[in-house]
Amino acid sequence: MNYFKMAYRNLGRHRRRSLLSGLALALGTALLMFIAAFFQGEMRSSMETTLKLNTGHLQVRDEDYDPDKLSVAWEYLIENPDQAAAQIEALDPVRVATPRLVASGIVSVRDESAGVQIMGIVPESEANAPYRDGIISGEFITADDREGILIGLPLAESLGLKAGDQISLLVNTSDGDVDEQQFTIRGIFTTGTSAWDKGIVFLPLAKAQAFSRAENHASMIFILLKDREKAEEVAGAIQGEGIVVKTWTQMNELLVLVEDFSNAYLAIINLIVLGVTATVIVNTLLMSVFERTREIGVLSAIGMKGRQVIALFLSEATLLAFGGIGVGALAGWALSAYFGKVGVYFGDLGISGDMLLEDRIYTYLTLDSAVNLIITAFLITILASLYPARMASRMEPVEALRGAQ
Repeated sequence: MNYFKMAYRNLGRHRRRSLLSGLALALGTALLMFIAAFFQGEMRSSMETTLKLNTGHLQVRDEDYDPDKLSVAWEYLIENPDQAAAQIEALDPVRVATPRLVASGIVSVRDESAGVQIMGIVPESEANAPYRDGIISGEFITADDREGILIGLPLAESLGLKAGDQISLLVNTSDGDVDEQQFTIRGIFTTGTSAWDKGIVFLPLAKAQAFSRAENHASMIFILLKDREKAEEVAGAIQGEGIVVKTWTQMNELLVLVEDFSNAYLAIINLIVLGVTATVIVNTLLMSVFERTREIGVLSAIGMKGRQVIALFLSEATLLAFGGIGVGALAGWALSAYFGKVGVYFGDLGISGDMLLEDRIYTYLTLDSAVNLIITAFLITILASLYPARMASRMEPVEALRGAQ
């Protein structure tokens, strides 16, 4: 017996109901795929942004250095950082290793001021590409620049500054004093992460060392790897007295925890949406059972067995699933691809430090997630159809024909 042919004919006799059921499946599948793509894009973006801007894949620090205090006292810093960075960069898994000096300071202009993090960098290092590529006005600082400073777009906008303007920068020095100097804004950058850009300014490393009196010291060696999964291996290969090597997982425990939590949260959302969709399918097939009581009675009277009635209803559910989930998968993929290019703008979410989020979140849908969602939606649709199918199979022919009259 060709169940699918009969199922197709039955669905065609009730086109409106079939279309609405298929539409519910399509909407549920598309919504699930977009939600999955959004969460994956958010966590992927947050992790990549935090690694490239804040922590890197590895950091080498003095064993007594506390990144929350931003002290530039010599006992908390690494001496001869250029030499140490060159040795680390010679390791094969390392893409780039560069010294950075971090201090706390205050930017002031006219009668306005803002607290900032002052970062001394080696301008030509590849690790600074996000800032170099993000210049929107002026130019990037150079290693021998002794008066230039680089500031973020949100800070420039809040203080009404532009490239070429003069600002006053105050810094806490290594000996506990406070020093203040005038700087010229060489360039204004944006990384698309307002929470980060508004709170940091950049100086050439040599100037930052001289300004803060840190001399030939740095707060850390910032390291990017060719493959971040080799962080533990590389960390084990870096040895030295009085230093510690922090991996990206150790420095981003909160972010890793949030990522794990988001997966659980996404699973709950999936179950809710699939539960609603399954309810629609059950309701549709139950209505079909009640409307086709006479037909079921006739089929049973002419010899159709209960398992064959179940197979007929499961065939209808399968056709609905193929159609609805197929259309929904295409719609979900199209939505994810579109917002993966243009993004969803949220603006400054005010999150910084341990977890950086770009102002615009780009959806990211993996093939594994899409396939898993499609298979799950299909299985739940089939399982949801079992109850009405079994109800139809248990109808007694005489009672079904009498009930239909």
